[in-house]
Amino acid sequence: MMSFTFAGMISELAGKYREAPAFALEGRSWSFGDLQTRGSRLAHVLRTLGVRRADRVGFLGKNSPAFFELTTACSLLDAVVVGLNWRLSSDELTVIIKDANLRIIVASPEQKSLLLDTGDSKSLRVINIGAELDELIASAAAMPVGCESGPESVLFQLYSSGTTGRPKGVLITNANLSFTQLSGRLLYEMDENSVNLVASPLFHIGGAGYALTALSQGGKTVFVHDSKPSTLLRAIQRHRVTHAFLVPTLIQDILRAPELAETDLSSLQIIAYGGAPMSERVLLDGFDKLRCKFLGVYGMTETAGTVISLAAADHDPSGPRARLLRSIGKPLPWAAEVQLREPVSLEPIGADRVGEIWVRSGQVTPGYWRQSEVTAQSLTADGWLRTGDAAYRDKNGYYFLQDRLKDMVITGGENVYPAEIENVIANHPAVLEVAVIGVPSERWGETIKALVIRSSNVTVSEQELIDFARARIAHYKCPTIVEFVDSLPRNASGKVLKHVLRAKYGGVQNVLSH
Repeated sequence: MMSFTFAGMISELAGKYREAPAFALEGRSWSFGDLQTRGSRLAHVLRTLGVRRADRVGFLGKNSPAFFELTTACSLLDAVVVGLNWRLSSDELTVIIKDANLRIIVASPEQKSLLLDTGDSKSLRVINIGAELDELIASAAAMPVGCESGPESVLFQLYSSGTTGRPKGVLITNANLSFTQLSGRLLYEMDENSVNLVASPLFHIGGAGYALTALSQGGKTVFVHDSKPSTLLRAIQRHRVTHAFLVPTLIQDILRAPELAETDLSSLQIIAYGGAPMSERVLLDGFDKLRCKFLGVYGMTETAGTVISLAAADHDPSGPRARLLRSIGKPLPWAAEVQLREPVSLEPIGADRVGEIWVRSGQVTPGYWRQSEVTAQSLTADGWLRTGDAAYRDKNGYYFLQDRLKDMVITGGENVYPAEIENVIANHPAVLEVAVIGVPSERWGETIKALVIRSSNVTVSEQELIDFARARIAHYKCPTIVEFVDSLPRNASGKVLKHVLRAKYGGVQNVLSH
């Protein structure tokens, strides 16, 4: 692992599994030999176009093997792949393109139009995925390319789903990604026979990082171009998928899909979930309908993937440890050292007290691209990453995520974490989705507001949901306002964008008493 590079891994896999399928997409398959050959030829193409060590090359497109062909090429050249979020506007993309100093972008024709209005579009060299990319690769030199990157070389620059201010380019090295080999084998229980469905976008660590778990074992990775429940179910049945990582909203959509009853899911072994809170009601429904093991995972872009996990064996809804369904689990022993720190004094704290999660690991980013001050705020001199997430740890070492520290609500002098309230309200049968925010209150400073999407054909009143919460948690934690909405804004990892909700629904409120 100390000498790990992505290109080196692909070379080893091609030597061992040359004809085995590495990727599948829409009826087409790519072998490990194809990946190595096309990646090497693409390195010659990029070098001809002037790409040199530490240069950034963008990727803008739906999930496809082209992303990892580009990754192989950049690893050989010691260049960096910048994942571009195709859900952004042209203006937002322009900021990232300028920040990364991109001059070459590999793009899907469907997303290329997003680049037409970018400020320096004339100076961009855009290579279209499909016929143009295939032609360039076919005409390139066939001779091998010596790998110029090393373990500490940056391979990915992924822009975090920040809520305000300048986008942050998170730097992820080969060494950071080397842990995916261990996680694939020890956490996800994958081997060369595994078939892994990657539904999260590759501009996100939940796509680009998670995809390496099965790939690194010689298994098959299945891509889909959209995350509609019908598409995912069709892919599971067609490819006999054994593993998948799905954000909770996708799991919920699958459980409601009419196609579910007609889909053969017998190949499924493990579904990992994370990126956003999972309600107990959805989990219980998943146990009943999907009949596979579930694995809770916690990580972030800055940790290059999972560092804490709730093991499948800890998912026991009827046993004496049923409360663990609300836990994110324990730190992975091969991946991370985790502490809770008091947010103000920064001192370590013990069990059953809420603090900020700090992580020290070989997976932790070396920092943010050209943002030394932000790096210094997030990374300590002795290697700890301040995650910004609040949690507590029980006496048995299980972590329970509370919320982002910045989303904590102080109402009447009490600290309240929205995730706890959301988990309670989500268990009401009339609630499809819920998000809780703090809003200004003349009486309490802040008060709790719940934004609720109702289940279809079910009626429920504001007061009924408030009473439901009050019967289960302390009154000061309960919403004083409930507003019914049609949708909740989310980022690529499925997290609800609380700052958008606060901007839209956060005016001063006339409220009920605690």
